Amino acid sequence: MPGLDALLKNNRAWAARMAEQDPLFFRRLAELQAPEYLWIGCSDSRVPANQITGLLPGEVFVHRNVANLVVRSDLNCLAVVQYAVDVLHVKHIIVCGHYGCGGVRAALAGTRLGLIDNWIGHVVSVRDRHAGALEGLPDAQRWRRLCELNVVEQARNLCLSSVVQDVWQRGQTVAVHAWVYDVADGLIRNLAGSVEAAGDVDAAYDAAIARIAGEDATQPRAIGHSDSAF
Repeated sequence: MPGLDALLKNNRAWAARMAEQDPLFFRRLAELQAPEYLWIGCSDSRVPANQITGLLPGEVFVHRNVANLVVRSDLNCLAVVQYAVDVLHVKHIIVCGHYGCGGVRAALAGTRLGLIDNWIGHVVSVRDRHAGALEGLPDAQRWRRLCELNVVEQARNLCLSSVVQDVWQRGQTVAVHAWVYDVADGLIRNLAGSVEAAGDVDAAYDAAIARIAGEDATQPRAIGHSDSAF
């Protein structure tokens, strides 16, 4: 594990490379932030939004927390969403979970971790709500499936938040997407399509949940493949 001096050295080397490749890169970054995407993801260090999507700094606005939750009483998350849609005018909001999520695992196993149990309780609620879809699966498959179900639930929470509802009511174009990333192969799976209007949320949610429950949780899903919304 590199020390802090090594990180600073890496930073200088990276800045030099970027400036060599594009002499105006940092000037543009300093003058304007205009991303098209808001990424709501997990704090897990293995899931860096820019790197896994091939985007440069300035191209994606990011909010991360343990288990990629969208809790409608979480003013931190909602403030990020509102700034993204009202000020930055992002076109897409991506809720991205990942297989192997420790927060989801703790919820699945009922593990006590301390203060964070209060946060993980939101995933426990997802687990309990979908107990039938998880019942009877081998442990590894249950973990994968709960990661997927959690993403869809959080995407629905986002769609039902006052911020996104207001955006759609005033006719602003914003699409909500539900993705899951596999740390084992580096690929993102699209859990379905997208939601772009308040009237589509319930049908999209039902279709996504039904699809997940009907699939083998060990099988990969290609990023472009989507038969329903979300």
